[in-house]
Amino acid sequence: MQQIPKEMFEPVSTNHNEAEKISKPSLSFWKDAFLRYRENKLAMFGTVLIILLLVMAIFAPIFSKYDYETTNLLNTNRPPSSEHWFGTDDLGRDIFVRTWEGARISLFIGLAAAFIDLIIGVIWGSIAGFRGGKTDEAMMRIADILWAIPYLLMVVLLMVILDKGLLPMIIAMSITGWINMARIVRGQVLQLKNQEFVLASQTLGAKTSRLLFKHLIPNSMGPILVTMTLTIPSAIFTEAFLSYLGLGVPAPLASWGTMATEGVPALEYYPWRLLFPATFICLTIFAFNVIGDGLRDALDPKQRK
Repeated sequence: MQQIPKEMFEPVSTNHNEAEKISKPSLSFWKDAFLRYRENKLAMFGTVLIILLLVMAIFAPIFSKYDYETTNLLNTNRPPSSEHWFGTDDLGRDIFVRTWEGARISLFIGLAAAFIDLIIGVIWGSIAGFRGGKTDEAMMRIADILWAIPYLLMVVLLMVILDKGLLPMIIAMSITGWINMARIVRGQVLQLKNQEFVLASQTLGAKTSRLLFKHLIPNSMGPILVTMTLTIPSAIFTEAFLSYLGLGVPAPLASWGTMATEGVPALEYYPWRLLFPATFICLTIFAFNVIGDGLRDALDPKQRK
């Protein structure tokens, strides 16, 4: 074999600036995901929008001189003005205060339904995926049977049975709402349970609960967070739909759904009564959806730098 002369090799000069960049410690998965999420301008806009809506829902009614239930029949259907920023409704109630009181209920329903779906779905899906075999088959057949029933039909039937109210509405949404979360968690656990770090923990005698809550579920948090974020706007839309059917929260409580329903018949002459609740429903659903899409991109391991 022919020898290559040493003269043909040229030493490369050291670039200290580049060397410093290379020598920096690598980012953790979650920090890298946060940096990528922060670069997503649309997702950050959605995050800021949700924060503003939450702040207004908490504080706006407190600092107003009006409340959400006091009627004034001498002040009905007034257009937006300096006195009533969003106008008044057919009972003379201030729509600005009712909008933000309604935000409390609509956002609470969305967050509560998503949280319950998270708890049930994670527990059900992780146990089914980890146990496998007949346990997995039985648990997922139950989920499949419930999944076969149309979601909105199930919620409407349950609301008719349970009657109106905030708690019955959340329960009705959660009866089958957890199934999608369970399927996603089960799929993640099936992929992870044969990984070396899980098998090593099993060999060392780790209990099932430790394997699930220490290793499997934390490593599935990306899809779990995305699914939970996208569940919230779905629950808010469902609340608005139920309100349109007359199954919303009872008077004098207000939600965006009930306000929009009350504003539909008055759209031709008093459009502001529908404009404000409908606008905030759309903005909230849009914001959570872009947050979910941003989280999906940021938590995708394939995109890690």
